[in-house]
This record gives sequence, structure tokens and C-alpha cells, in this order.
Amino acid sequence: MIHVCSLARLHATVDETGARHIVTLLRLTDRVERPRQIAPENHLVLAVDDITSPLDGYNVPAEHHVQRLIDFVGKWDRAAPMVVHCFAGISRSTAGAFVAACALNPQRDEQRIAWDIRRASRTAQPNARIVSIADDLLKRDGRMVRAIETIGPGRLATEGDPFRLDIA
Repeated sequence: MIHVCSLARLHATVDETGARHIVTLLRLTDRVERPRQIAPENHLVLAVDDITSPLDGYNVPAEHHVQRLIDFVGKWDRAAPMVVHCFAGISRSTAGAFVAACALNPQRDEQRIAWDIRRASRTAQPNARIVSIADDLLKRDGRMVRAIETIGPGRLATEGDPFRLDIA
């Protein structure tokens, strides 16, 4: 399973879940201290901002970032949970979890995954750019994008509700 949380809850979430893999989606990587029980090779850091269009001074999520995410989750042995986090646990991390679930389950319906995310977290608002890029890379023909549009925006919050997403 995949656990989604904010940076502030990273260490507690890893401790509580026994996770052995982490995905960090956060440009300010100096704010991230990898939990000691996570091997460096089991920690993917994607230095991206939570934006959907290029903006001077910011790192827009790009195809190479999303491809690295897909490759990383594809190598995950699933023997222990994975934690996906960003700064607030609302947008980049929920998009990362959605992408991971779609990549790991090519036959699973995108709408069901998106609604599973919404039921698990009222604050989830997956980053549309990350989802769109993954939709192209995974050849989902726009279904991932439509699924996220269907669940609508999350409840406004400064920190997202941590949640678990089952991937099977």
C-alpha cells in the first residue's frame, strides 16, 4: 500500500507504517531529512514545485520527473509500504500516489482509483500537470485526467489529511 502525507508527518508516517520506500516531491530538498531506516536507493527525490505551468524561478513537473516516478514504483518490491509526500500532502503527493497506483495496475479503472483517493482524503487535489504527463506516458488516453477532474478540488487546507491508498 501507499501512504500519503505532508513533510511534517514524514517521519511519523514511516515509523507507523513500517515503510521502506519514500517518494519526495518537493523542490526545497534541503528541508527533507531521510528517515534512518530508509536506504538511500529506496528514496526518490523529485525536486518540483506545485505548479502546472512553467514559471520563472520554479521547477515545473516535467516528463523526466514523472518517468522517474513510474520507473521507481515499478522497481518497488511491495514487501513493505511506500510513503509519498510533498510539503503539504495535498497536491504533488496525491498525484504521485495516483500515478503509482495507475502504473502498478494497468488494468485498474482510473475513476475507481481517483474516488478511492477522494474517499480517503477530502483535502486531496492531485497536481493536474503530473497527472496529465503520466496519462500520456502510461497511454491512458485521457482517462487519468478525466478521473481527477471528476473528483473535483479538495477541501481547502494548509496540510492534507494523511491517507492510505491500497494499490490492488
